[in-house]
This record gives sequence, C-alpha cells and structure tokens, in this order.
Amino acid sequence: MIRANDPSLHSWIEIDANSDFPIQNLPFGIFRTQDRDPRVGVAIGEYILDLCELGRRDFFELIDIDPNVFHRPYLNDFIALGKPIWRAVRNRISELLRNDNEEISGNSNLIRAVLVKQSDAEMLLPVKVGNYTDFYSSIEHATNVGTMFRDPKNALLPNWKHIPIGYHGRASSIIVSGTDIHRPKGQTKAPDADAPTFGPTKLLDFELEVAFITGKETKLGQSITPNEADDYIFGLVLFNDWSARDMQTWEYVPLGPFLAKSFASSISPWVVTLDALEPFKVKGPVQDPKPLPYLEFAGNHNYDINLEVLLQPEGSEENSICHSNYKYMYWNMNQQLAHQSSNGCNLQVGDMYASGTISGSEKDSYGSMLELTWRGTNPIKLTDGSERKFINDGDTVIMRGFSERNGIRIGFGEVKAKVLPAV
Repeated sequence: MIRANDPSLHSWIEIDANSDFPIQNLPFGIFRTQDRDPRVGVAIGEYILDLCELGRRDFFELIDIDPNVFHRPYLNDFIALGKPIWRAVRNRISELLRNDNEEISGNSNLIRAVLVKQSDAEMLLPVKVGNYTDFYSSIEHATNVGTMFRDPKNALLPNWKHIPIGYHGRASSIIVSGTDIHRPKGQTKAPDADAPTFGPTKLLDFELEVAFITGKETKLGQSITPNEADDYIFGLVLFNDWSARDMQTWEYVPLGPFLAKSFASSISPWVVTLDALEPFKVKGPVQDPKPLPYLEFAGNHNYDINLEVLLQPEGSEENSICHSNYKYMYWNMNQQLAHQSSNGCNLQVGDMYASGTISGSEKDSYGSMLELTWRGTNPIKLTDGSERKFINDGDTVIMRGFSERNGIRIGFGEVKAKVLPAV
C-alpha cells in the first residue's frame, strides 16, 4: 500500500466526513491570494497547504528537490521530476498532516503561515497545457450518437472497437473552473436551407469527461505500452468539453471537430494523483474483439469515479441532470496513452488527454444534453418550471466527481462555468 493511502490515517486538521479532500487524497493545484503570488498547494479539508512556504522552511530537505519548484505558476516543473518524487512529496505531506505529527500542528505561527482557507484563495489553471487530445471512448455514448445520426443497427463505425478514436484539440482555450464562457458563433446550416449562415450557436452542449495529465516525456519516435503508462500519468481532473452541436454537424465532415469544440474546455483546479486513486481500480468492460497486441494490458485500469452534472439557471437552484461513472469507459487511459504514442508521437509534461463523453446504459447516465434530450426531442424539466433542450445563456453547468470505498472519499471538487451571451 502507498503510505499516504492508508485508510486508518486521520489529520490534526478537522475535516468533514463528506469532504472531497481527506488526508488520503492530497491533490495538487495552483493558487494565489491577496498576499501570496501563484504557487503550488495541496487541498486538505477546507484548507490549502502552501507547499512554497513549507519548502522555504526545509520541510522537504530529505527529498532530493529544489524547494523553489513549488514557487511556480504551473505544476509542470514539479510534475517533470517524475513519479518517485511525486510519491515521496505526497507521502511527506501526509506525514506532516497526521494527527500524531507535531512538526506543524505544534506551532500556531507556522500553521498560520502554511494553511490558507480555500474560500480565501483563487484557484488557477494547474498546468500549462502544451498539447490536448480528446478521445471518444465510451461505447454507450458512441452508440447513442451513431443511433441518432446514422443507422441504429450499425451505430458504431467499423473501426471503433479496434482503435481508441481521438483528435488533437485546442490547448489554448482550456480554462479553469469558475471562468465564464461566451456562447460561440460559427457557421450552421439548417436541414431545409440552401446555404449556411453565421451567428451564435443555438445548440450549446456540455460533455461530461475526465482528463489525465502526463508527467513524463518521450522522444520523437518512441512509443510506450499500456503497462508502462502508469509511470507517465500524473493525475486526473474533471473536464467539460463544451460543444456547439449545430456548428459541429455542419463542419465535422471530412476532418472532424474544429470550431464547435475549440472555443472553451473547462477543467477542475485540483489534480487528483493516480496514486490517490489506486484503491479504486476496477475491471473495465470486456473488449471484443480482442485488441491488437500493442493495446493489450495486464491488471485493472478502469477507475470507479462517480460523476454528476448539475444545471443551474440564472437566479435559480441547481438541478441534478446526470449521474455517470468513469468505470464505464471502453478504452482505458493506459490504452489511450499507448495509442497516442504508438506512431512515435512524443509525449510532453503537462499534456492533457480527455476521455470523451462518459455515458452509461441508463438514460440518466448520459453525459451530454444531446443524449439526455435525444437531440432536443425530449426536453429536461427543471425545478423552476422551465425546460431545456440544450444550454441557455445564463445557465451554469457544474460537474462533480468522487470515488468512495470503506468510508474513504477521494473527490475532485467541481468544475463549473456560466454561459454568457455571444459577443
């Protein structure tokens, strides 16, 4: 067992039983306050542990790192140190926060120096994303889309069960939770129209996804196997892949998603490490036909992460509209990363890989408005009496996720964004 994952551990910090951030989690992020510039922190209960301040006070002196690595506006430099360092730092933080350790808890001045209330901090984009890949790896989602837009009897394209489908997306428009977005504009063409028109999308949608972040580079021409992928993956975030469905329908042939996807993608600010999620590994769906040898793997590489989507109209309450789970993924993240590298494409620290929409087999587990309302033919009724076929201006979309077993809850916090009118 990884030391920091010990379910018997308790912290000297009081933590609510329903908190996403117990001592067994310790996710990494970037924060700032009025008197602290951007730096690395770790979430613990309602607080942020300031690793920059800890580093200045030599709390990591037994680990072979430059403590200034925590005084950075992104996690990239820390992540680049590699998995042994990630694990050593997380284990050391766990040690400092245990209820039987007084290195910090015994000094009230030190506590004030290294602990910040999350409510007093601004969370920033955790990594500088150099490259972003979006996969299409939920068989339920792919089947639903194929049923809607193609032949229901042949909903999956011939390649889908042989290859983790994906495309290279726009990294510059990945934004952190709490950043509002504007309704995108683009070309659309009505089915009965002779020519396209340009204007704001009428079919704005979310896509419920989870993304992983790489922390180890490969050289151009090098490839990795699924069984090696764990050493290359630092951690995971929640990911909302905003989509303009009417723009997407018109533009995606022949090269796939473009402006309908590139205007914004929202992520949660805390990166939950792969180590913290180790206890929640589960077996994935049976893959039939058997994958080609370069995609074969040993062990379990799906993760039991409960996912929820909420829609909040302006001035009204939240409405829970979707409950799904990351374990439904047909292609797991290890296969996705192995496939990404299989042609010799070089991986870089901070690259982001989104899962694709995560849908289950039940209607309330569908991970997009496209599926939940079945192309708008079955609107969702909200508690304020209104209906939604797609997302309206003024709506806020919120995604939450957590794993839980034996009383230990490892959560992601949330990713949320409000939709503003087009400009």
